[in-house]
Amino acid sequence: MIAVEEALARILAAVQPGPREVVHVTAAHRRVLAEDLAARRSQPPLAVSAMDGFAVRAEDADRAGCVLQLVGEVPAGRMFGRPLAAGEAVRIFTGAPLPEGADAILIQEHARLEGRQVVVERPVERGRYVRPAGLDFERGWVGLRAGTRLDARALGLAAAMGHAWLSVRRRPRVAILSTGDELVPPGETPGGTAIVATNGLTFAALVEAWGGEPVDLGIAPDDPSKLRAALLEARAVDFIVTSGGASVGSYDLVQATAADLGLELAFWKVAMRPGKPLIFGRLQGIPFLGFPGNPVSSTVCAIVFLRAAIRTALGLPAELPYSEAVLDRDLGANDERQDFLRANFVAGAEGGWRVRPAPLQDSSMFATLARADVLLVRPPFDPPRQAGERVRILELERVLAG
Repeated sequence: MIAVEEALARILAAVQPGPREVVHVTAAHRRVLAEDLAARRSQPPLAVSAMDGFAVRAEDADRAGCVLQLVGEVPAGRMFGRPLAAGEAVRIFTGAPLPEGADAILIQEHARLEGRQVVVERPVERGRYVRPAGLDFERGWVGLRAGTRLDARALGLAAAMGHAWLSVRRRPRVAILSTGDELVPPGETPGGTAIVATNGLTFAALVEAWGGEPVDLGIAPDDPSKLRAALLEARAVDFIVTSGGASVGSYDLVQATAADLGLELAFWKVAMRPGKPLIFGRLQGIPFLGFPGNPVSSTVCAIVFLRAAIRTALGLPAELPYSEAVLDRDLGANDERQDFLRANFVAGAEGGWRVRPAPLQDSSMFATLARADVLLVRPPFDPPRQAGERVRILELERVLAG
């Protein structure tokens, strides 16, 4: 067995950031920017009004009782056709550009309109209620950096900076194959000893959440020829992921079958629980991850290894977002394997939140994982821990989201 950190390092050494492609800003949500993005225009491009009122020269409205001549109006999206002369005012609305010569806004609450005359009730100073050109950003400002995952705010900013087309990392394509005679597809009623194949569905959802594109290869039975045919369907993909058949039983055929197809094995077995029988190598040049069949084991392996591989292909940091929490109950000493215990947040007696590991950690118990808040991570040979000690955790909601 090799350590989790060594396994992860070997996997990531085999992955490079993927190629770029150009997509329209309307189709770029959650894509990863491949290059820095600089503003092609200033925002706002001209000085504009921040309020509804009257555009004036501050020197003409510097005391209460001043009377100005109303000479027109300018709504947002239009320009006033000439410079503002001394003693004049122009009706203006929020977001409209200031007429040439105007340097302040007399808001409507501070003025009184008498026919075509504007009476100043409260004086204004230069620059009052004016948004100067470039207040938000100026042309050439680098507003978004390469490696940014484009959320709603980033997309709005990209569009405001004048970009309709964005260079992004291509989504890595992940071929997903489930193996085992006992599996039936979701939606079918299993009979006898059959079970519903959930790993493929889980992997596909995770791949999408992490920014990849799942390619469903379906279910392969425990038959070398059929398993071989299924693996050969993994064309034009960036990763191949299998579940099941990775251990040492008579029907664990994945490694041998992949070897017949030219698998260059990098390692097999990782010192982790759950997830020990994990295969990694290259199959015809494509990174190959053979995960265990138990659903908790395979999902934890995906969180630790597949997420990092996909993020590396997208040019994102691969590190898991570990944090700390207070332990709620005592734990015995750990053995040579790194533990990923399903746990939940519970209210502490003295206030605040603690983490309580589930009493049963069998790798077949997916319901426990589905209800868990965190994975409590214990290094190999971790000594006994007492309630109240701080421990390392992975918050699942955060990890599963990306």
